[in-house]
Amino acid sequence: MADGTILLTLAGIFGFYMAWNIGANDVANAMGTSVGSGALTLRRAVLVAAVLEFGGAFMAGSPVSETVRKGIVDSSLFAGDPTAFVCGMLAALLAAGAWLQIASYFGWPVSTTHSIVGAIIGFGVLYGGLDAVHWPKVGEILSSWLISPLLSATIAYFTFRLLLRKIFYQPNPLKATKQLAPVLAFIVLTILTLTMVFKGLKNWHLDLSFFNALAIAIPVGLVAAIVTRFLVRRIQVDDDTPTGNAMRSQYLASSLARAKKHLRRVQAVSDGEVQAEVSELLKHTENLGAQLAAEKGPTDSPALNKVERIFVYLQILSACFVAFAHGSNDVANAIGPLSAVVQTVREGTVDMQSAVPLWALALGGLGIVAGLATWGWRVMETIGRKITELTPSRGFTAEFSAAATIVLATKLGLPISTTHTLVGAVVGVGLARGMGALNLHTVRDIGVSWVITVPAGAFLAMFFYKILAFIFV
Repeated sequence: MADGTILLTLAGIFGFYMAWNIGANDVANAMGTSVGSGALTLRRAVLVAAVLEFGGAFMAGSPVSETVRKGIVDSSLFAGDPTAFVCGMLAALLAAGAWLQIASYFGWPVSTTHSIVGAIIGFGVLYGGLDAVHWPKVGEILSSWLISPLLSATIAYFTFRLLLRKIFYQPNPLKATKQLAPVLAFIVLTILTLTMVFKGLKNWHLDLSFFNALAIAIPVGLVAAIVTRFLVRRIQVDDDTPTGNAMRSQYLASSLARAKKHLRRVQAVSDGEVQAEVSELLKHTENLGAQLAAEKGPTDSPALNKVERIFVYLQILSACFVAFAHGSNDVANAIGPLSAVVQTVREGTVDMQSAVPLWALALGGLGIVAGLATWGWRVMETIGRKITELTPSRGFTAEFSAAATIVLATKLGLPISTTHTLVGAVVGVGLARGMGALNLHTVRDIGVSWVITVPAGAFLAMFFYKILAFIFV
């Protein structure tokens, strides 16, 4: 192929650029909750994610990639025009990377998969018309825009409500945490192991059924439960029931406020003896509320701080699993088109699949790490601090719910987006504390960025394809 050296050089540059932007935007999702909750400093999060993302990309990345990611466009369309195909792949890499960089600059967590899908749609339509795109496949992929956040938000909402009732609203939250910690460790490690098998190691083609994977995950969870039980036994707990649990007082106060509201309604429509009794109940309720206000303790009491420290370890563990799984899968959004260009330039034909050379996996891994280290803080800030206030327990709930959503969606065959899943989980954690706990302006901006990701990728790809085709075709 003419200009082969130039095209290969551009492929390497554009592939690294795309990987850099994956690191700047997508990887920040995995570590954003840990940084926002204070479980990890920004520097430590970058170091941990760098090792695991690169390890996932290099050691568990797929050795074979679809020539056109996700089967959006039939690659046979370009059989007689390999140069146009190469220009299209280069345009897709450049367009998706450019959109991700724009989104990262504003701190918008967007889907890298949707970005590359939009870019491929753009050059596919420009080259072969609307009929060149497999629109049902596109619809299936885009349905994850709704499925992912709704499913993860639901799981996160009920998970955190359960933690509030079973731990934070208990008279002695630290004692309750010690009792539940082994159970939590079992559930978490079981779910995370399933996530690793289905997402992080799927490129190893283990071909395990759900029940075979469960047979591996359950023993891992049991070991984690035993170790956790041994470790938490060393934490000293004051057996006397404390009277200053602020979170419990807040919960009881809000329940009493609802009770007063209903009593006032009854008082308004009743008369005689009933009205007098209701008035007495209202007085007792108001006295209880005043008593709770007087007993309210600090929200950063030593017992609650110890509870949050236990969740720090669970959150870091879950973030590590998500980072490794992400590196093994989403690096394909950068090296898939890159590998397709390399194979097409060298062989002069367009094949359905392309081999992924080791240097491409390494290049993708390094690009992801570079993007995370330089611009990752922007999206981390959004995920960790701008949607809702996070603590280690809330951040853990978000990470765990995202992992549980991935496993559940895999089992049900539902299309999901890792980015949308994690954002939905953070929103669900916020909703569990009430609508006022959410920054609705940030949620709105993120939603708008999701909607425009595919068309933005498409139009940018058309623009870049026209330039590249003018030069090389």
